[in-house]
Amino acid sequence: MTTTTSSSVMAREQSTEPSSTPSARLQAARLAAIRRPVEADLAAVDVRIIENLDSNAPLIRETGEYLIRQGGKRLRPLLALLAARAFGYDGREHVEIAVIIEFIHTATLLHDDVVDRSTMRRGSRTANSIWGDEVSVLVGDFLFSRAFQLMVEIGDLAIMRIMADATNIIAEGEVMQLGSRHDPDTTEARYLDVVACKTGKLFEAAARVGAVLAGRGKADEQRMAQFGASLGVAYQLVDDILDYRGSAATIGKNIGDDLADGQPTLPLIHAMRVGDEKGVRTVRDAILRGDVEQLPNLIEIVETSGGIEYTSASARGYVDRARDALRDIPDNRFRAALASFADFVVERTY
Repeated sequence: MTTTTSSSVMAREQSTEPSSTPSARLQAARLAAIRRPVEADLAAVDVRIIENLDSNAPLIRETGEYLIRQGGKRLRPLLALLAARAFGYDGREHVEIAVIIEFIHTATLLHDDVVDRSTMRRGSRTANSIWGDEVSVLVGDFLFSRAFQLMVEIGDLAIMRIMADATNIIAEGEVMQLGSRHDPDTTEARYLDVVACKTGKLFEAAARVGAVLAGRGKADEQRMAQFGASLGVAYQLVDDILDYRGSAATIGKNIGDDLADGQPTLPLIHAMRVGDEKGVRTVRDAILRGDVEQLPNLIEIVETSGGIEYTSASARGYVDRARDALRDIPDNRFRAALASFADFVVERTY
């Protein structure tokens, strides 16, 4: 498969989201508008992803290209590109940064799916369900190591430090989440700490590195770090909501996956905090056992307890914090796209 062919297939696959509802089509159009200012950069990222999947082990390329063809919204690479351009960066290394971020993200997904025993992601079978756990773990390791090879080629110590720290903290978040599995006594604060590490940190790194690459000072770097970190937490909280209000066809994964893993997400934590005795007991038992058979009852409990509204309001609070961080960065079409990006994250339904 040539680079041109792979890139065109990838672009075609990316344009296909797992839902055809009017709401999803509207959101897809909004995302396309957010991407428009860096459309050429995103195309270059796709090409570089394929080029960097080259390996002496054919299974790496086969697995890697399968993952790329699955699509995904490329939100983290998009964030890095928009952040760099918002500060006037006009070089080419932001494309490499975006590839690095996508490789790190994909590697974490590969490892997550093995740990969580997931069989579906983005509307398709997971790599571990096709090639097995061993291949998924090892290809994830390859993507991590390739990402760090690309960082060395850029040769910016500040960027390497940010990305190395982010990767380490993401791993810590994964272990922290594992420690919370089947623990109905997990507090909201503890849960949000896990989210900030596991999901928020890569968003934070993507936005922050964009400012560093553009040669901005510490103040702008911290503004973008706040923007990305807040956005990442909001993104995960919306995922929590979709696990109870979405559908497999809409969000591209099995509904109730978090519950099946015994994960106490924010809607459940809130329901246990404010619900009646019977509801609290049902939620606790479901978390302890990972009981997806109770999903219909849990959806009702989460709804009646206000768990969805509470989680949605929390996500909106994080997005407001993210938008506040944009006030003092240059006013241009890239900043406008970042502001729209924040709204998209909290309003999405897939």
